[in-house]
Amino acid sequence: MKDKKLYMIGNAHLDPVWLWQWQEGFQEAKATFRSALDRMKESEDFIFTSSSAAMYEWIENNDPAMFEEIRQRVREGRWHIVGGWWIQPDCNIPGGESFVRQGLYGQRYFKEKLGVTAKVGYNVDSFGHHGMLPQILKKSGMDYYVFMRPMPNEKGLPGRLFWWESDDGSRVLAFRILFEYLSWGKELDDHVRRTFGEFREPLNDLMLFYGVGNHGGGPTKENIASIYRLNGDPDMPQLVFATPDRYFRDMEQKGIDFPVVHDDLQHHASGCYAAHSGVKQWNRMAENRLIAAEKFSALASWLTGQPYPQEFDRAWKNVLFNQFHDILAGTSLEPAYQDAQYLYGEAMAIADRSLNYAVQSLSWSIGIEQDERMKPIVVFNPHAWNSRVNVELEVGGIRPETSLVDNEGRPVPFQTVQSLAAANGRYRLSFMADLPPLGYRVYKLITGASAARPAGEPIKAGDTYMENGRYRLEFDPDTGWIRSLRDKKLDHEVFKGPAARPDVIEDRSDTWSHDVRYFDKVLDTFKAVSVRRIEHGPVKSVIRVVSEYGRSRLIQDFAMYPDRDQIDVRVTVDWRETFKMLKLVFPVNVIFSKQTYEIPYGTIEREHNGEEEPGQSWVDMTGIIQSSNKVYGLSLMNDAKYSYSIRNRELALTVLRSPIYAHHVPYEPDPDGEYSYIDQGIQRFSYSLLPHEGSWERAGTVRRAAELNCGPIAVIETYHEGPLPQADSYLSVDCDNIVVSAVKRAEDNDDLIIRCYETERRATTAEIRLPKWNRTIRAAFGPCEIKTFRVPRDERAPVRETNLLEWDEEETE
Repeated sequence: MKDKKLYMIGNAHLDPVWLWQWQEGFQEAKATFRSALDRMKESEDFIFTSSSAAMYEWIENNDPAMFEEIRQRVREGRWHIVGGWWIQPDCNIPGGESFVRQGLYGQRYFKEKLGVTAKVGYNVDSFGHHGMLPQILKKSGMDYYVFMRPMPNEKGLPGRLFWWESDDGSRVLAFRILFEYLSWGKELDDHVRRTFGEFREPLNDLMLFYGVGNHGGGPTKENIASIYRLNGDPDMPQLVFATPDRYFRDMEQKGIDFPVVHDDLQHHASGCYAAHSGVKQWNRMAENRLIAAEKFSALASWLTGQPYPQEFDRAWKNVLFNQFHDILAGTSLEPAYQDAQYLYGEAMAIADRSLNYAVQSLSWSIGIEQDERMKPIVVFNPHAWNSRVNVELEVGGIRPETSLVDNEGRPVPFQTVQSLAAANGRYRLSFMADLPPLGYRVYKLITGASAARPAGEPIKAGDTYMENGRYRLEFDPDTGWIRSLRDKKLDHEVFKGPAARPDVIEDRSDTWSHDVRYFDKVLDTFKAVSVRRIEHGPVKSVIRVVSEYGRSRLIQDFAMYPDRDQIDVRVTVDWRETFKMLKLVFPVNVIFSKQTYEIPYGTIEREHNGEEEPGQSWVDMTGIIQSSNKVYGLSLMNDAKYSYSIRNRELALTVLRSPIYAHHVPYEPDPDGEYSYIDQGIQRFSYSLLPHEGSWERAGTVRRAAELNCGPIAVIETYHEGPLPQADSYLSVDCDNIVVSAVKRAEDNDDLIIRCYETERRATTAEIRLPKWNRTIRAAFGPCEIKTFRVPRDERAPVRETNLLEWDEEETE
């Protein structure tokens, strides 16, 4: 066996939150790091490997003397930093920009505080890994990746060591951990022996991770002593104290032709995609609010001199910490979610405050004429494309003679819908706004005898049907399900059968749904108790379907517009069931279908085999209309959910599931016991149906989903002088498939950082325009490529492309 080598990786997997709250994880981080430092004093060979900048910040703030010891051991090469991220997150649920920020804040912290950056990505306990990670890792300074799940029984791979490749062609050398990322605290004889069957020519060298983990602990005296002893046994492989970096470098130098895997790495714990609706919705809201706040804060700092907030880093770190895999996956104990809510609350308060300062700084600088009959409303567009979206806001003083016009005096149809205030004199204004790219437009409510009300016509609508120029939507009054959605232009039924069908499914699995891939045992469905039209006007008509099952209640408000193909649905669920799942099911009427899911900063096509799958804000099913051979599809978008399934032609959105908090098999719940169940009570979210002729790319699904998740910002203003016009745009792109995902101030100076990504898997040359600063960035994007640009404020200084850390390559070395 001595021709084989085990690189012994001393580590302590430390869940800061799981079956305990973060305060206990905080203390255990200190205890674990203290133990690792003590082991170094006892053994000159021992090396400790550790990740997660958040825990180092804890130590730095709470035990500066220990932090200085760690710093010294890092300089000696005895304490090794991997991961490069703020925490070990769930690797399916966070958005693309969150993965960028994990590296931005993690790598910069390690560089500033410890003088190193991580070269090895490290997520040993995460429950699956999306397919765009290789590019994000590479552009965050990491060339390698260590993971454990999915395990061999969950996904077959061509070897323990392989090139993992994303759609843009980026590759990292990835290693799947053998058996476990931890060991017990005693002798490692059995831990080593079970590796014997894992050696495969030409790879006679493997990593073996040891050290007490999950609740921390790390390598023990017995662990280390047994490594010395076993290394002297001729029947054992060579055992060397090592780091993942050394292993990967040694393997590259062997010149082995490693296999390539071009796929995401799934599935483990499929129930985690839907467990705990609250934390997943808070995450989506916080991500989008912070991104919008950064965009307008950066623009306002250049345009009006509004100070750029210093608090964004704290807000992002709160969000990133809550993306830890046992928090965001919904698998921690119940009090942990109160803690998470506090952190998300702080992050969203920072975002809201910063966004308000920015947009009000801009709106206060707009020149608006004095007219005592007029109430100006400034509507901001957070997206870098022309956006036509429904705007709703609470106002007072609307009268029968009130009209709405845009900045050029053109009449704009509007209607009032139910106010959020149950009080006289308050109204909720609804209208369609046409907004310039990453800019704003002023609208004006005018009340007076000479004000002409616009003559917009409502669509045809009754209690069980709505019809605009393209579609007719009908509901079954007995069930509340969609009976028909007919594309009148093509004479095509979008659905094969009843749609928006709320299926209640048996789900007796634990919180993770260990070893469960399919949720398909339908127990019953919600049935309608009321179907009626509740809104009708020139902007939209809305039919409300109220359904019940057992003690649970479901309200769906379906909105159709005169000039939009999109049907928006607002959902309220009052859930009172246990060990059950709720899915909304849509049987799509196409053949030869292709199923596309949004993943962080990319897309992936998957089989329609009924497995529960992770996705971001949209999923699409496109195929062929059998009668006409035309390409047709349906995009299903939402603002809070991440779990989907597609079996044959049935596309389903998993709304919620209700296991016991932190229930982990093989524990068997007491049938007579009292437990706390997830997702009890009221929750609200929205989804949209976008039927489309042709592909999802042609339909603009990416943009529509972004508009649903990050809506316009409206400010009620007054008249005043100002240098800014009543409509303006600050950033746009000339190609529909290039999305500007982030605009922020640079971490180290006043430069503007602009991040874009390609959405349709096609090479594109694009122009990114900043007209107010005479800047045009011309860039060639590869398929699914993420690009980051640094724009100096001085127009004479050139724009540079940079990496995700906002460093030049030499700074990453």
